[in-house]
Amino acid sequence: MNLSFKHEFSIFLLEIPSISSLSFQNACSPLIEELIFFHDHIITIIILITIIVSYNILSLIYNKQINKIMFESQPLELFWTIIPTFTLIFIGIPSIRLLYMLDEVFNPLITLKVVGHQWYWSYEYSDFINIEFDSFISKSFKSTNIRLLDVDCRLVIPFNSQIRTLVSAADVLHSWTIPSLGIKVDAIPGRLNQLNFLSTRPGIFFGQCSEICGANHRFIPIVVESINNKIFINWVKNF
Repeated sequence: MNLSFKHEFSIFLLEIPSISSLSFQNACSPLIEELIFFHDHIITIIILITIIVSYNILSLIYNKQINKIMFESQPLELFWTIIPTFTLIFIGIPSIRLLYMLDEVFNPLITLKVVGHQWYWSYEYSDFINIEFDSFISKSFKSTNIRLLDVDCRLVIPFNSQIRTLVSAADVLHSWTIPSLGIKVDAIPGRLNQLNFLSTRPGIFFGQCSEICGANHRFIPIVVESINNKIFINWVKNF
């Protein structure tokens, strides 16, 4: 049984990982937007440091006359102590801010329970009665299915709504990961991890378990289907 619903969107986003992709997938939540901004911030600093260090190394290699004053210079010692300190501050402050943002929990509209198994995911909508199902990798060979990424029962959520997710595992370590939503939560047996996320647009978002969980680790995909509130209510009624 496929739980995906018929959509009424003129623009419907399908986020699929590609082997030729060199960057992040399109941001579909505030979490991944902040992570991409932080990544760009760090890369800018790293490129600047690389250019400065490379220039100094090359100038030293191709300089036939070495400045004897450079062997002992108090101002130079002070310079390369202070500059790295400020560099770490410029990296640390946005990093700490982002960590607190990732852990912040808003008033959720829906609470989901996600449990990892060998080798499938089970989902439960805690706010509704009798809405729980297992999600296995799709064995269908239809042209609409994406090989090794699609599932028989997709997780359906309303977009622009805060979703609280409680993640655990029934057997071994798993990791519930959806890159385009900025989600990566460890599923640990006997422990509940909590994550709050929000999808900013309708679409189908693919992910995979990011923790080595056994022989069939590569056959445990994740698919989240983001739809509007009206269609989501109809889906709940017709479950």
